[in-house]
Amino acid sequence: MDLIDGLKAFVATAQTGSFTAAADQLGISNRLTSKYVGALEAHLGVRLFQRTTRKVGLTAAGEDLMARAPALMDEFDDMLADVTEDSRGFAGTIRISAPVTFGETYVNKMLGRFAALHPGLSIDLRLTDSFSDLATEGIDLAFRVGITETLSVKVRKLGSFQTHVAASPDYLERRGRPERPEDLADHACILDTNRRAPNRWIFRKEGAEVVVPVSGNFRVNSARAACELAAAGHGITYGPKFAFCDALEDGRLATVLEDYNSETIPIVAVYLEGRTLPRKLRTLIDFAQEDIRGAGIL
Repeated sequence: MDLIDGLKAFVATAQTGSFTAAADQLGISNRLTSKYVGALEAHLGVRLFQRTTRKVGLTAAGEDLMARAPALMDEFDDMLADVTEDSRGFAGTIRISAPVTFGETYVNKMLGRFAALHPGLSIDLRLTDSFSDLATEGIDLAFRVGITETLSVKVRKLGSFQTHVAASPDYLERRGRPERPEDLADHACILDTNRRAPNRWIFRKEGAEVVVPVSGNFRVNSARAACELAAAGHGITYGPKFAFCDALEDGRLATVLEDYNSETIPIVAVYLEGRTLPRKLRTLIDFAQEDIRGAGIL
């Protein structure tokens, strides 16, 4: 048997909890995945999984192997990459997760620029506002907005952005322009529920922090949707520049409270703890860090 194929099938099955999901991750058939795992078990002389009709679970031997196999596979892939990439360039698939708005407005374009430099790569981009489980979903790298508290991942900061307060010129003409954060109590505010505290907006001036409770008729789980509602005159939005820079440029939105610094939020790259990061991922992270600085999204 091919021991490497067996280990890859074993790791994918352990991560996803089923042969079917592992087969989807590996791009092979369910039957072949099961065959590879069975051959590996026969080669080792132990059962690695307890199989039921619904899922598979690791045996004690499987848990021991899983504690070491992912790092071993990463080292093997990195070794082969070091031999081949200098002459042939990067190859294979990179599975990436990103938040929906950030992914649609920036990450997809950044990945396009990266892929143009490395045509042998395939990019699998998955957009979700939930924090993906990198191991279970087979994600190589996640771009996230905000602080992550997951202990099983490593984090590299790529940059940070300030939130901005904006409304349509029509709204400001009808309702007046807020001059202080406290004035927002008299305005219709559009709340982005992806934020940890959507009804509390934070401002700073001369070292002092002002936390303002806000309310309004619209609560949405998308910074882009909040931008569009604000541009249509439904209220004031509080969000990142990348979500509504077009609306600022074409005049549909105007910023307010410019004398106050709003909340600063990090943009980070996240990958699994305890794994050797393949060179193509290290290169992508370096590229993203430089690209963010030059893209004007902050």
